[in-house]
Amino acid sequence: MVSPPPLSLSSSSALELTNLALAHLLRSFPLLCASTMATVMQKIKDIEDEMARTQKNKATAHHLGLLKAKLAKLRRELLTPASKGAGGAGEGFDVTKSGDSRVGLVGFPSVGKSTLLNKLTGTFSEVASYEFTTLTCIPGVITYRGAKIQVFLGKCYLRACGRMSPLLDLPGIIEGAKDGKGRGRQVISTARTCNCILIVLDAIKPITHKRLIEKELEGFGIRLNKEPPNLTFRRKDKGGINFTSTVTNTNLDLDTVKAICSEYRIHNADISLRYDATADDLIDVIEGSRVYIPCIYAVNKIDQITLEELEVLDKLPHYCPVRCSQHSKAVDIHDKTGAHLEWNLDGLLEKVWEYLDLTRIYTKPKGMNPDYEDPVILSSKRRTVEDFCNRIHKDMLKQFKYALVWGSSVKHKPQRVGKEHELEDEDVVQIIKKV
Repeated sequence: MVSPPPLSLSSSSALELTNLALAHLLRSFPLLCASTMATVMQKIKDIEDEMARTQKNKATAHHLGLLKAKLAKLRRELLTPASKGAGGAGEGFDVTKSGDSRVGLVGFPSVGKSTLLNKLTGTFSEVASYEFTTLTCIPGVITYRGAKIQVFLGKCYLRACGRMSPLLDLPGIIEGAKDGKGRGRQVISTARTCNCILIVLDAIKPITHKRLIEKELEGFGIRLNKEPPNLTFRRKDKGGINFTSTVTNTNLDLDTVKAICSEYRIHNADISLRYDATADDLIDVIEGSRVYIPCIYAVNKIDQITLEELEVLDKLPHYCPVRCSQHSKAVDIHDKTGAHLEWNLDGLLEKVWEYLDLTRIYTKPKGMNPDYEDPVILSSKRRTVEDFCNRIHKDMLKQFKYALVWGSSVKHKPQRVGKEHELEDEDVVQIIKKV
């Protein structure tokens, strides 16, 4: 049998075929990505179903820890873009950080977030009696006690199965966003940069909304009102898994720790616990991408509940009851203050200030009075004289000789201190430079 002669192509024909193949590959790439995402989401659903069916006891702790580790890896895979160009930027979701701190408003539709933003910041956000009024992220700034606090909310919706799905107002986060739905990838960086999260709840059903919102934020790696796990995790080259604890453990044992580490392909590590940690705590430390953000639950529309229910809400931790509603036809048009529509907004601002935990430092130029109008705002975790200098200008430390401080952080008024000295709220500082 005679074989056919080899097919010869001109350079132009070969280039044309190459371009056609490349175009076909580019057209099929979104379908491949969608298929991969659907597969990952199905795996997530299967693991969640299996965890729901599994009873929680000592015998199943090893199995549940392994499932939780697999679930965390799959969710990270969904939220991490495959390339730099993945996801894209949506209108209004790229919020430039401004001011001294950032607060994000979260809540279901029609709970009063836009009205609250309008009242607190003076920023216009469309308010209406129907849902899905706000479709983009809208930032505003509050000036409180000399600090400029950026506040923002946003909203987008997902059409699924021919109906509108409920959503959360942190920009682009919807119910199910932790599993890759909606535009969570595009805005997760904005959500995670908040210094405080303000969850606005309806007084009629606060617990139901609270649990749903917390579930979505937990899926994004955001831990509300929690401290980082007090455990040490250190990889090493050899020696296997070394697990020690200074307390009695009821949630973790050596087999569970080994199973979780094996899922991450970690076979040599030193793990030391200083409290009764859970499998979730260990996974959070291994992942290394969790953020711990203080959160306030603002319960709006409290005029719709009884006084006894209000007293119960007021005793709950991290809660702040407020009353903030838009003008309606029943409002007296001669009342220009709108005071009857607002209640405890000052208390809410006071609580936000407390949770942000900021430190105000006043500057004093040589031979002049302190400037009490424009303080330098520092975080309470980083409030040394060195941090103060870096906040003003990065080159100030090069000329720094010492500082004179007036305030509660020193015994004498003034007192000469070095750059390691820790400042307190409302201290007055004068920097002495080298000659």
